Amino acid sequence: MKKNVKIALTAIGLAAAPLTMQAENPFFEPFSSTVHGTAPFSQINDSLWEPAIERGIELAKQDINAITMQRSRPDFDNTIVALERAGEDLSRVLNVFYPLLSAESSDEMMEIASRISPKLSDYSTSITLNEELWKRVEQVYDMRDQLNLNPEEQMLLQKTYDSFALAGARLQGEDREKFRNLSAELSKLTTDFGQNVLREMREYEIWLTADDLSGLPETSIAAAAEAAKAKGREGEYLFTLDQPVYSPFMKYSDRADLREKMWRLYNGRNTQGQFSNLDNIRRIAEVRMEIARLLGKDTYAQHSLQRTMAGTPENVYDLLNRLRDAYRPALEAEMAELTEYASKLEGRPVVINPWDYSYYSNKLKADKYSFDDEALRPYFELSNVVNGVFGLATKLYGLQFTENPDIEVYHPDVKAYDVTDENGQFVGVLYTDFFPRATKRPGAWMTGFRDESKDDEGKATRPHVSIVMNFTKPTADTPSLLTPYEVETFLHEFGHSLHGLLADTKFASLSGTAVYRDFVELPSQFNENYLTEKEFLDGFARHYQTGEAIPAELVERLIESSQFGAAYACMRQLGFGYLDMAWHSITEPVTDAEAFENEATATVQIFPGQPGAIMSPQFSHIFSGGYAAGYYSYKWAEVLDADAFALFKQNGIFDRATADSFRNNILTRGGTEDPAELYRRFRGQDPTIDALLIRDGIKTATAPSVPEIKKD
Repeated sequence: MKKNVKIALTAIGLAAAPLTMQAENPFFEPFSSTVHGTAPFSQINDSLWEPAIERGIELAKQDINAITMQRSRPDFDNTIVALERAGEDLSRVLNVFYPLLSAESSDEMMEIASRISPKLSDYSTSITLNEELWKRVEQVYDMRDQLNLNPEEQMLLQKTYDSFALAGARLQGEDREKFRNLSAELSKLTTDFGQNVLREMREYEIWLTADDLSGLPETSIAAAAEAAKAKGREGEYLFTLDQPVYSPFMKYSDRADLREKMWRLYNGRNTQGQFSNLDNIRRIAEVRMEIARLLGKDTYAQHSLQRTMAGTPENVYDLLNRLRDAYRPALEAEMAELTEYASKLEGRPVVINPWDYSYYSNKLKADKYSFDDEALRPYFELSNVVNGVFGLATKLYGLQFTENPDIEVYHPDVKAYDVTDENGQFVGVLYTDFFPRATKRPGAWMTGFRDESKDDEGKATRPHVSIVMNFTKPTADTPSLLTPYEVETFLHEFGHSLHGLLADTKFASLSGTAVYRDFVELPSQFNENYLTEKEFLDGFARHYQTGEAIPAELVERLIESSQFGAAYACMRQLGFGYLDMAWHSITEPVTDAEAFENEATATVQIFPGQPGAIMSPQFSHIFSGGYAAGYYSYKWAEVLDADAFALFKQNGIFDRATADSFRNNILTRGGTEDPAELYRRFRGQDPTIDALLIRDGIKTATAPSVPEIKKD
């Protein structure tokens, strides 16, 4: 997911800098000479970032001064709307810098990020701790009942007020300076954490010979051979820890010793050496705790959850605990079956280690369902998948995607598309970036180079959205062929992109994915449901060599096997949620991160802890990605997405009336209203966890209903 870089109301910021005028710097003016006002990537080099950011800060400060210095009485337009639109020059450069920092970075960009981080933090706190500005915001808020605001304006006022109140505006004296210093330190720590993850990932090269490749699919072997050849070592095989490399290795390699080696390398990242994050995570958690206490809460989780659907740590734990208890018996049954199967396969008693799970579960899945992910790869050639995923948006929402070669891109792998509606009206720009490279961080995400908004006359600024992934790369002989998991990832990020592209709001800070954190994953996870729908797959899944449609029996096996390992997958996600909540519920500093993690995840632990192998030092979502005390939101939103898709299953998975309701009540509205109300308007009821339990095979459709998810 994207980082919101609307500076005025976030927790990052910068000190004043000289107003440097460089006519050649493209960030000094709106991008008016490019197609759709897109970013002019060919004109950007690393020397331009800091002058543009420093100039943007200076102009943003002038915008803030203009608000506080005016003599007129504070009102919604001259204070709240003016603040919303302050800092446009700064937003313009940061909306390009941060997406590129993740997708097309360089050592210089990372150094720049480290240098600007404390400056941005200082700038942000200079806004939230600006007493004159806070007084004006507070005055407008106090007379909100007399302002006759529409729902979106009411939400902007509430969000603005809360953003100040939750960021220390009420602090006095020494506490204000302490908050400023802690915010600056936190900004630097999270930046350092993210850079360590990226830098260490680039260090791993695992060189193997032909004798080490038993069990691996041809696609993995060919990719490893090509990677080695690119390094001048023909005849050898180069493996990395990139997800498209690591995942099939763990699933197919017959060599338990090599699986263990790969697992320990992958799960031991950032625990030692120059890129260790152990000190960073301890201090990040401690700083967040100190900030929460300054703001009147005992823990950071209590502070952070105030503007979420869950509302409180108690409600988060209620969901996590109920899912844990519901899935625990199924997990025990799954692991018993897998252990028995592996023991029969090997002809001896087998203990399933964490590096064995993917290997044996893949074999068991293949035996039970005559199904193997690799058998589907030929039917998921990337260009066909693109057509299928884009076609889903055509069926549901009438959208069309046309590649536009005149739009500049930041890397040759990237493609840019004009997105239009069924009437031919321009909706926005979509960038796709599919393949791993040394300059890109691992994982998959959606971000944006420009948010949707409207001016006072109703003139629209349409969004520029980007989806970034790390799929299996093509080789000299074979195009990019995806696994079902990679298709699911594509559907997920594409769901986020639709949330951004279809936004129809006035204010950018409420547009698209600028919603409560535990609501933002609904559109993305909703899309994932289509992976196991035959009617969807039949529309695009073709063999890349023969053009043959995906056989019906393969589709049936995919659908039948969709519940396989559901309890394992749920417990794994719950473990991440418990770990996140533990780090952000501390009341004293953590001294031993490994012992702390093992204790935090004890009730959902699937395997005994392995020394030196822990998640926390590489857990970018919570330590540098905006999901602090929020990782639970994936499971919260999963309840919503299963419940929402149940309505489509009832009415037809491509039913246009149901899709229109989802679009008009969820996708277009962004953060303009309470998400619980938006969901009720679409669904006609509050969500329950029933649909999720039924989808995962944990309960039957005829079993008694489970109460709705708890919320205040």
